Amino acid sequence: MIQASLGGRYATALFGLAQQQGQLIAVESSLKTLSQGIAESADLAALVKSPLIGRADAARTIAALVPVLGLDPLTANFLGVLAQNRRLGDLPAIIRAFRELAARSRGETNAEVVSAHPLDDSQVDALRQQLRHRVGRDVAIDLKVDPSLLGGLVVKIGSQMIDSSIKTRLNTLAHAMKG
Repeated sequence: MIQASLGGRYATALFGLAQQQGQLIAVESSLKTLSQGIAESADLAALVKSPLIGRADAARTIAALVPVLGLDPLTANFLGVLAQNRRLGDLPAIIRAFRELAARSRGETNAEVVSAHPLDDSQVDALRQQLRHRVGRDVAIDLKVDPSLLGGLVVKIGSQMIDSSIKTRLNTLAHAMKG
């Protein structure tokens, strides 16, 4: 299923190279850093998403960012290939697919968790235990923060979604009051 998408094919290729070179942990760490950078930096997000930035400019910018972000050489080369092929826009999908492949290789299930506020380590551990109990195996958690949720969590595991956010509850209540 992962290989069906373009991002999935790129992720599968990167995963295979990382596995062959024994760099799986380093690449996964670099991709996590890169994902956080995209989420926190409007300039980096614009570089990744903008079709107006040329191949050469994108490649130079990526090359300059590699030491700043502390990315491993395999990930750096991979990003250069993406820039040259004008595929930086697929980077978020590639990162998600890579994380899923890495989690599967460890016998885990991947879960995307969006919260209104950052979760501390004890909350993440408690959530991981609850999800492990629910799905019957270890769960790798990808945390994101979205203040618009107001409170609660949105958890996605594969095709399942558990939405306990206050935003959704208020929207449901507003919808019920209209109807």
